[in-house]
Amino acid sequence: MKGATMKTTMEKLGIIASYSRPRVSNDNPFSEALFRTCKYRPDWPTKGFATKDDAQAWVKSFTGWYNEEHLHSAIRFVTPAARHAGHDRATLANRASLYANARSQNPERWSGKTRNWQPAGAVWLNPETEISAPEIRDAA
Repeated sequence: MKGATMKTTMEKLGIIASYSRPRVSNDNPFSEALFRTCKYRPDWPTKGFATKDDAQAWVKSFTGWYNEEHLHSAIRFVTPAARHAGHDRATLANRASLYANARSQNPERWSGKTRNWQPAGAVWLNPETEISAPEIRDAA
């Protein structure tokens, strides 16, 4: 990012420019992980998209699946939509009860603790480097 106008615009929007090089381990793991998820979907078009409209339609469908159906391990196997709506707590409480009941009925099947079904805490992208937009403006 050498263009002053682009850099200023990004700062105003609270976007932190990345100066990492390609293939650096911490460059963009989140976008890479999302792209991997895309590529491993059964309906991923291995030969590419015929048109821009086809690509947009596929991404729209993928986004719906990712947010409404895909169970995310980092948030205790609930969907992002359920988490944002606050429905994850009831789901996780039901799972905790189910597991506790199963363990009490068949203790020989359990060698350790049951899975942690407590709601996940705050989820951040790079929390140690997060800088809010007001802090960026103050620093300028």
